[in-house]
Amino acid sequence: MAPQYSTKKRKAITHDSPEADKLVLSDGGGDLHAGFLDRIISQSESEASSPENTDESAYDEEDDDDGLKSSEEGFDSDEIPSEDEGEKRTNNGLNGTAQSNLDLIAGDEDTELPPNHTVTEDANGNPRYIYQDIDPVYASDDSEAPETTNTIGNIPLSFYDSYPHIGYDINGKKIARPAKGEALDALLDSIEIPKGWTGLTDPNTGKPLELSEQELNLLKRIQMNEVGEEGYDPYPATVEYFTSKTELMPLSAAPEPKRRFVPSKHEAKRVMKIVKAIREGRILPYKPPQELIEEEFNVPHYDVWANEAPRADHAMNVPAPKVPPPGYDESYHPPPEYLPDTKEKKAWEEADDEDRPKDYLPTDHSSLRKVPGYDRLIKEKFERCLDLYLAPRVRRSKLNIDPESLLPKLPSPDELRPFPTTCATVFRGHVGRVRSLAVDPSGIWLASGGDDGTIRVWELLTGRQLWHVEISSEDAVNVVRWRPGKDAVILSAAAGDDLYFVIPPITSPEVEDRSNTILDEGFGYASAKPTSDSMAKSPVTQWIRPTSLRFTDAGVLLRIHLRSTIRVVSWHRRGDYLTTVSPSGQSSSVAIHTLSKHLTQQPFRRLKGLAQSAQFHPTKPIFFVATQRTIRSYDLSKQELLKIILPGARWISSFDVHPLGDNLIVGSYDKRLLWHDLDLSVRPYKTLRYHKKAIRQVKFHGGGMPLFADASDDGSLQIFHGKVVGDMMENATIVPVKVLRGHGVTGSLGVLDLDWHPREPWCVSAGADGTCRLWT
Repeated sequence: MAPQYSTKKRKAITHDSPEADKLVLSDGGGDLHAGFLDRIISQSESEASSPENTDESAYDEEDDDDGLKSSEEGFDSDEIPSEDEGEKRTNNGLNGTAQSNLDLIAGDEDTELPPNHTVTEDANGNPRYIYQDIDPVYASDDSEAPETTNTIGNIPLSFYDSYPHIGYDINGKKIARPAKGEALDALLDSIEIPKGWTGLTDPNTGKPLELSEQELNLLKRIQMNEVGEEGYDPYPATVEYFTSKTELMPLSAAPEPKRRFVPSKHEAKRVMKIVKAIREGRILPYKPPQELIEEEFNVPHYDVWANEAPRADHAMNVPAPKVPPPGYDESYHPPPEYLPDTKEKKAWEEADDEDRPKDYLPTDHSSLRKVPGYDRLIKEKFERCLDLYLAPRVRRSKLNIDPESLLPKLPSPDELRPFPTTCATVFRGHVGRVRSLAVDPSGIWLASGGDDGTIRVWELLTGRQLWHVEISSEDAVNVVRWRPGKDAVILSAAAGDDLYFVIPPITSPEVEDRSNTILDEGFGYASAKPTSDSMAKSPVTQWIRPTSLRFTDAGVLLRIHLRSTIRVVSWHRRGDYLTTVSPSGQSSSVAIHTLSKHLTQQPFRRLKGLAQSAQFHPTKPIFFVATQRTIRSYDLSKQELLKIILPGARWISSFDVHPLGDNLIVGSYDKRLLWHDLDLSVRPYKTLRYHKKAIRQVKFHGGGMPLFADASDDGSLQIFHGKVVGDMMENATIVPVKVLRGHGVTGSLGVLDLDWHPREPWCVSAGADGTCRLWT
């Protein structure tokens, strides 16, 4: 607090001497000698130091109050009086002593002291005097004054954010804001942390808060759960309440009670209860855990980041990305809208790990102590370390590109009509699954085969069953295929190890006669061909006429017996050759049969992989064979391998070649549909994923329409528009146009087979629900 000065003037005490009276009564001449000044200074010091003189002079001050009152009024303001005002005050009320003192302070005329102030103008244009700060010497009382403190009180420093200062000191001067920012951060990074550094800011001065060594030791003790005061013993020596001296006589002469000598029944019950628990094995003795010594296993451990030093930010040094902060769904008690329902939880459990949107399911716990241990903790930390250590990080410049401009501009589905949209006919009659179906080359009849071992022929437009025959009571009919060409009506069907050739009695007698002639030509060739030592070996297959009248009357005229179950049957475009695929046949899994000669050939002695399907090229002598992961194309005329196509699927289920022969589509059990351009690359041109389950069959439209479809176990068919042009500079256009749903899912199986009408944009599908459907 600043000292308050009294407005009363102190009266100087002088000695009674004639010489002093002469000097006081004079006009203030310059012949003053130093003795008078010395007496004034010594007298003022003695008055300031002795309280007695202060009390004595108080009476003198009261006597002279009236005489000095007029002079005090002139000196109340802070302004320096001018020369005219000074003369008026001297003439009006100053006595000779005050005048002589002023003359003494002004000094001699010969000595000129430098001014201790500067004169400026204030806002009103008046002169303003600014005095210099007093610089105390070492012996002064202010030499040990405290540092400049902020006197703004309880006002927060945020009020001064828009000003260059943070407050005022005790003299009313502004306290400048301490330096901070990038320069200070760079300086701190380049030097060591100073002693006493805390990282905090003093709220009064705005400067970094530094603590003394004693305060740091106190904080350190508190953080270590120790007593703050050094030397304090929280566990002093126990002061014995009772003396340790043994007395000869007891304090009481009462006899000891009986309970001190008789065993306690209550304690005996508790002991027996514990003994019984130990005998039953409910209480086991404590065994200290065995410490695993790493030296016994001789397993070396390496710390990847042991010698890692921080590096400056550089174009070639990209810092590791930070883990994103957790969300609400990762809480142990998330909001109800983040918890999955039963359907979402089941879908998450059935999905693959790579297809799951999150690696965890939000779970609700009533309290934190009920949260179990996280089972994927070690795996997540390991993957995080692999990402930081092995994943390359590249600094890329962000491109401002509209994502919509990157998508290809596909035509509208309405512009791509016609394609099938609705279910026109449902064919019912099979018991169990319908495994295969086929539309005849004329587009009038539909043949189907199922688990009941029967072959059924339907009228396509009306759905009426025309004919059926049971060819096997034990095995299911896996494949039915019509022979290409309209000159004869021959239906091939595979059940178990046998391949049957059937002529359904649904055509005219002339067509039936031509069909019988085609099937009987091979028997004459087989009897007329010469036999040699190489041909004397047991044939791979047997071409047999059925001897049962039931088969002969029903139209089953020829049977081929193979050594393994037939899964795929595919005809050559001329109708004289067909191929069968038996995945369990190993080396004899692929066979090519000649109908006119009743001859069977096995082109592969050893096939790399498990055969899944096979087809002939629509226009060239090329044969395609699909294994689990690859598709190989062979030139039949040169008998050499042409190309190995790599779809990239885990397990190929089926494939089909485009009618022009330059493209093919592949369906896989891992829910992918792949389009291959054979002239472009052996890798897929497009990969489509529109199904939630495995794809069973894929098929191109063979009548010249740019359509193809796939059938999946999710009970749906996906119809695509696939336009292929002869221009090598233009790629194929693939557009999904329609999803057909109607089949039920039975035993995790949906649509098992499909086929196209030879001329119309109609599609026929066979389902595991025992029905066939016509989509128009």
